[in-house]
Amino acid sequence: MNRPFSWPDERLVKAAQDGDVASLTTVVLESQPHVRKFALSLCASPQDAEDAAQEALIILYRKIGTLRATGALASWMFRIVRNECLRQVRQLVRRGEEPEGGPEAAEPSAEEAVLHRLEARRIAAAVGALPRDQRQVLIMRDVQGLPGRTVAHALGLSNAAMKSRLHRARAALRLALAAPEPAPLAPPGPASPAPSDPAPDRRPDEGDPRP
Repeated sequence: MNRPFSWPDERLVKAAQDGDVASLTTVVLESQPHVRKFALSLCASPQDAEDAAQEALIILYRKIGTLRATGALASWMFRIVRNECLRQVRQLVRRGEEPEGGPEAAEPSAEEAVLHRLEARRIAAAVGALPRDQRQVLIMRDVQGLPGRTVAHALGLSNAAMKSRLHRARAALRLALAAPEPAPLAPPGPASPAPSDPAPDRRPDEGDPRP
């Protein structure tokens, strides 16, 4: 029975933060299987997962000194991998939504550009929130534009199973995008004048203020 991998202990992480090269190398090597596991569960494809894992390990090697708590290595790595996978999704969404017509296409107004960026981020977040199996087939088929047979073969599915999974992914995405976005908090307005309170009762020792 294989012994499960464990994260580097806090003493090793602390030594790496203090600049010990051997400790830093060990931290990266011992973190690698966990980082790959995160990436495979979060990213759309094995290649994306490999790219995200490599990026996360590079950040770990270069910026371990920014880790505030030595015991928070796992959560830090998870956030880095998750952000890298979402960045990949956003890139794919932007590629899939590039306007047609080349350089002669009309330039969008500033308002349209802002709305487009907001919508792209919303789509990317909705895609990133899908279960991994649905996210894979949706990105490969609808964003990357791969043929259905290619997607089915890459994922080890029959064409019917691939189509069924894609249908569920599209339905889940439509449902997520149809949900109303939370209303932004209204900026604080001018303070309304406080209601005038009746004059407080005076204590007996304060005396009568009238002359």
